Amino acid sequence: MAGKLLIQLIDEDGRFNVTGMQDFANLGEHGISYGVVSIFGPQSSGKSTLLNNLFETKFKEMDASIGRSQTTKGIWLAKHAGINKSCILVIDLEGSDGKERGEDDVCLEKQSALFALAVSDIVLINMWCNDIGRHQAGSRPLLKTIFQVMMRLFQPRRITLLFVIRDKSATPLDKLTALIRTDIREIFDSVIKPEAHKKTALTEFFNVEVIALSNYEDKKELFKDEVVSLKQRYIDSIASGVHSEGRRDRVPASAFSLSAQEIWKVIKENKDLNLASNKILVARARCEDISNESFAHLVGNEDWHQLQEAVQSGPVKGFGKKIKPIISKCLSEYDAEAVYFDEGIRTEKRQLLEAKVLQFITPAYQNILAQLHSGALDNFKKAFHEALNQGKQFVVAARDCSKYVMSVFGEGCSDAAIENSNYDSSQVLDRLGNDIGAYVASEITSFNEAKLDMALSAPVKALLDEAGDNTWPTIRNMLREQTKSASSRIVTDISCLDVDQKTIDQILSDIERYARSVVEAKATEASKEVLSRMKDRFSELFNYDSNSKPRTWTGNEDIEAIINTALSAV
Repeated sequence: MAGKLLIQLIDEDGRFNVTGMQDFANLGEHGISYGVVSIFGPQSSGKSTLLNNLFETKFKEMDASIGRSQTTKGIWLAKHAGINKSCILVIDLEGSDGKERGEDDVCLEKQSALFALAVSDIVLINMWCNDIGRHQAGSRPLLKTIFQVMMRLFQPRRITLLFVIRDKSATPLDKLTALIRTDIREIFDSVIKPEAHKKTALTEFFNVEVIALSNYEDKKELFKDEVVSLKQRYIDSIASGVHSEGRRDRVPASAFSLSAQEIWKVIKENKDLNLASNKILVARARCEDISNESFAHLVGNEDWHQLQEAVQSGPVKGFGKKIKPIISKCLSEYDAEAVYFDEGIRTEKRQLLEAKVLQFITPAYQNILAQLHSGALDNFKKAFHEALNQGKQFVVAARDCSKYVMSVFGEGCSDAAIENSNYDSSQVLDRLGNDIGAYVASEITSFNEAKLDMALSAPVKALLDEAGDNTWPTIRNMLREQTKSASSRIVTDISCLDVDQKTIDQILSDIERYARSVVEAKATEASKEVLSRMKDRFSELFNYDSNSKPRTWTGNEDIEAIINTALSAV
């Protein structure tokens, strides 16, 4: 969008036109290839007419037919196309010594002067030829104002003061120039200076040039020819930076609005103006805005959306290569817009943008790693059991399958890696290794638990069924031997895994508890059958004699003795 080419930048009450600047011509495309020209001068001295002829602007001009009165109110801003990719911003200031404001209302005049000096490369001083050399001429108070407010700048910045002599006479230009320079030195010397600038030369503040133009109304064609010559001279010089030697504080054109607004704010608050600080402030604000804009473009990038959607379905092959141009585009956009701002600020904001971008895409990257991890663990389990079914030893199968799966997983991590992200996949590799180790450890534990179950369950049950004097010593010896054997197998089998000693100790402790639980379970089962077995044993001893033959009851048996014998045997 082209935007407006003419706005009232600051109204007659000193209000900055923020909304108007938003609608003003697009300046971002010019980078730092732009110049700023402003004009001072008495009211109704033809300032707007000169600018319109010089820069093809459309400032409102005085209508002489209705009398001489105030035409320009406040500060107006226009844009001239310039040459090549450069542009010129033209500032038309309200005329000085106007009766509309009165003698006492000079505050806005001084503020406007300081503003123009702070933002301009060239300041045109529009003055009547007849005023030159006159002590009470209208230009002298204006020059004094300029020199006074210039002292409020934090440091000298060399600006071109171009004195435009209107309605030139027969007096040679070199004579007029000498008079003007004498007046300037007198006025500059008379201005009270702060301690920091007491010895600062006029030339450190200003580069003084003088031209003369014919009367616009009486010699219009000659006036226009002289303006064309001036235009060619100064448009080219601004575009090439000849009049920008003092503009070390120049901000990119895209930040001119923000910079001007901040400068005016400081001036209105009657504070000393530090252009270097203003440059830093503007750089921070604009680089932050550019960063946010570049990030928003990444978030809305269609290639990113497609990649993000693909990640939801499974690992995306070549994720690292596919995300690289998306990130590069975002950062390149930032670099292109921020290139003219303070290097330290733009570098700082770029680093923050990079971190923000990486944080934004991290969930997708982590999702891929999680998918690779899950797939790798499943592949290990499948390959591990296939190897066992093919007759491979437990240790060999675990070692070979683990090595292969970890290698494939590492390749997947490298494929997904994001350039310059500093993401460390070693932790993910370690976690997979730990998970594989934990799975194998659980398989080792399950295998040995099954062997313990077979080695203890039936023999313990048999011993408990027989229930002799040596039953429990025998069971304890059996438990100790089988636990020792299982522990030895576990230590041997687990040696192929990257398992820490603490984990090994925990596994051995668990297997020992499991062995005890097998014995305890059989003892518990046996305890539930004790009463029934005692009854059966009593019945057997009571009904059968010592030769295991059924008793024949004749009535002469000692029943009490038989009962006592059976009870003592139970």
